[in-house]
Amino acid sequence: KTAREGLEHRIKEIRRKEPDFGEEKEKEYRERLEEEIQVISEMGFATYFLIVADFVKYAKKEGIPVGPGRGSAAGSLVAYAMEITDIDPIKYGLLFERFLNLERISLPDIDVDFCINGRERVLQYVSQKYGKDHVAQITTFGTLQARAVIRDVGRALGMPYNEVDKIAKLVPTGKKVTLKEALKMEPSLQEMAEKNPGVRELFDVAMALEGLPRHSSTHAAGVVIADKPLTEYIPLYRGNKGEVVTQFPMEYVEKVGLIKFDFLGLRNLTVIDNAVKLVRENHDPDFDIREIPLDDPKTFDLLKSGDTLGVFQLESSGMRDILVRLAPEDFTDIIALVALYRPGPLESGMVENFIQAKHGKIPVTFELEELRPILGPTYGIILYQEQVMKIANVLANYSLGEADILRRAMGKKKPEVMAAQRERFMKGAKENNIDPQKASRIFDLMEKFAGYGFNKSHSAAYALIAYQTAYLKANYPVEFMAALLNSVQSDTDNILKLINECREHDIEILPPDVNASEDGFTVKGNKIRFGLAAVKNVGHGAVSAIISTRKAQGPFKSIYDFCERVPSNQVNRRVIENLVKCGAFDSIHLQRSRVYAALDDAIARGQELDREQKNGQLSLFGFMGIEKSSDDELPEVAEWDTSQRLAFEKEALGLYVSGHPMDSIEGEVSNICTVTTDTISDERDGAEIIICGLLTLIKEITTRKGERMGFINLEDKYGRMEVVAFPEVYERILPRLGSDEPSVLIGQYQRDESKGKIIASRVLSLEEAQSEAIKSLRLYLNGNRTDEKMISKIKHILESAPGDCPILVHVLIPGHSETIIALNGELSVNPTVELLSELRKLLGKEKVRPELANGQEPKG
Repeated sequence: KTAREGLEHRIKEIRRKEPDFGEEKEKEYRERLEEEIQVISEMGFATYFLIVADFVKYAKKEGIPVGPGRGSAAGSLVAYAMEITDIDPIKYGLLFERFLNLERISLPDIDVDFCINGRERVLQYVSQKYGKDHVAQITTFGTLQARAVIRDVGRALGMPYNEVDKIAKLVPTGKKVTLKEALKMEPSLQEMAEKNPGVRELFDVAMALEGLPRHSSTHAAGVVIADKPLTEYIPLYRGNKGEVVTQFPMEYVEKVGLIKFDFLGLRNLTVIDNAVKLVRENHDPDFDIREIPLDDPKTFDLLKSGDTLGVFQLESSGMRDILVRLAPEDFTDIIALVALYRPGPLESGMVENFIQAKHGKIPVTFELEELRPILGPTYGIILYQEQVMKIANVLANYSLGEADILRRAMGKKKPEVMAAQRERFMKGAKENNIDPQKASRIFDLMEKFAGYGFNKSHSAAYALIAYQTAYLKANYPVEFMAALLNSVQSDTDNILKLINECREHDIEILPPDVNASEDGFTVKGNKIRFGLAAVKNVGHGAVSAIISTRKAQGPFKSIYDFCERVPSNQVNRRVIENLVKCGAFDSIHLQRSRVYAALDDAIARGQELDREQKNGQLSLFGFMGIEKSSDDELPEVAEWDTSQRLAFEKEALGLYVSGHPMDSIEGEVSNICTVTTDTISDERDGAEIIICGLLTLIKEITTRKGERMGFINLEDKYGRMEVVAFPEVYERILPRLGSDEPSVLIGQYQRDESKGKIIASRVLSLEEAQSEAIKSLRLYLNGNRTDEKMISKIKHILESAPGDCPILVHVLIPGHSETIIALNGELSVNPTVELLSELRKLLGKEKVRPELANGQEPKG
């Protein structure tokens, strides 16, 4: 009943948006709904759907943002009708059988994304509704993975930190790389283990412990709801925060017959919600993110330009590169992008083929005409798991449930199972009079791409969130950036990155202001103001006291007025100092140095007033209406110079606001460096780079030989980066640590699970670096794919930065030859960061390689 009523509401919505929605289409929706209801009822899962629909309905009623769907459940029309999901499965060709079918008996799994701030309230609602003894979160065990077990065992064996760290970092990154595999993949590890008995012992012990549970924690999403008290089924315990948790992990919870529900927290839903609230405040009180058009030109212009920092699923440097080359034109392109940007498709060449086919540069062919409706939207490429299912259904008479079993079998690649499935497919194809050779080739194609195929239901749901964030950035950039900043308030590196993004879009960032700031970042016209909570040592109590005092009694007129009115037990000297240092009194007083000099007097006066009021005395100043408010009353001291002002801002906020120490040398830095902290992730692992920034020490350690080495923080205008300096280089870096003079580092970029790090090989002053810089620039072109239009684009970019650096063009014809063309005298460039960035956007990051003047050849 709930699903049928819900479908009526959905059909009304569709008719309103799509006038061409006719009776035949409506009939398709009704028939599919009845088919799904029958399967759900036969499998005994109706109650499951009702429970999920109930807590999703509660969340929406309480204003807690809920995601449009996640995983294969987005393919269910029943879930769409019951408003569990918000993506129309028929419109986007999503299959219910990928989620549930009678041929594959398994428990339903509806994952629901909630706004991070509201997830806990939904859990509390479920606990209250079904009984606290019927609901628990699920435990999970963290296991000893390759790198972690090396570090733990090394520590237990008393080995030096730097030696263990070096060994751990040699273990290749990637999911589930075992120590056994690492020894095969990294020859230097094998050599160390063979030659050094201590390292051999480390590996022997580590391999024995690898994979064992290291600690227990609460699963990020899993919740179990039972019909009886849970203690009748499984043991429980209290988590670190007092939450009730099962002692059994997920797989054992399901084995005892309990059904789990997934409550996930998604930060981007919080960002969207906060941005929508700001849009309603500043532009349109009736703005509804669910009603935005999915063909907005400004949004697609933003996507085509790769301007997607902050856009859900589309903000990595690699994804931005693909966005520019793919140039998405409609929502289905975004669905495809979410599915394409994964290791399998990227490594197989599928992404490149998809882009080339979309732009008509390679022909799109189909083994059979029957494949055109299935594979046409993806240019003949099997991109989605649902396409494998449809091919089996159409060509070989599989039911969609049987086709789902085929999909799973192809993913697992068991030879005996695949042999049986091939026989079944060939038999069905023969029934449809399909040529056996063609049928066999199609099965081979399905088998090849099944491992890469992605769940289209999940891709479509997450593409919708991606589109919504892109729409907000394109149409309401100030509100969107403010919402993003509020979502990362405790992460200085992310704030720095987003502030630079704001400046790129001409959005001015204002410092905190005791008379204008709220708790978090706020919007003022085309500007974003820092919140008071961003100031170091200013806790929630102090922020609340400042804002409530201001709202109750009016704006502060001076530092004296501030200290007299805000309770001194809530706002101490350290808080006020940091407010002055970051510029929070700039709107009242012109010089920060004079306000700082007045602090002792102002704080003493405020404390005196506090004492008088507690003793019931009337202040002489208050009685006579005398106020110390003008700048004339402040001590006469010299204003802080630029470097001092910026240093205090950094101390108070963790970053610079009114400028940066490197502002005055921006041109010189651009001419010397190959990367910034913002662009370094575009580099391949092992790339030689030149970067400039301010250096500060993170920590110093002593090697086995008694030499000092250091882990250093490099900061430029765009962010921060860890630098590893081994003894010889570290000795040369030491005098530069903490200096406000930027240093130039030459070194090797090393990728890891996070942002990566730089292994320093040289350190230079800016002047020294200017005489060295880049020796030549190498471009690598595919001869089969480089046409006149591409050459014209390359030439245009090169001509935009004339200089003295020679260019070497490597023209490769795959499987044949490589020709190196030196553009001697014809075209030389100034290899700035901007030039390298533009070339990489056009050609791809692997195809543009500066050759450094430190004697290093480009790797790869």
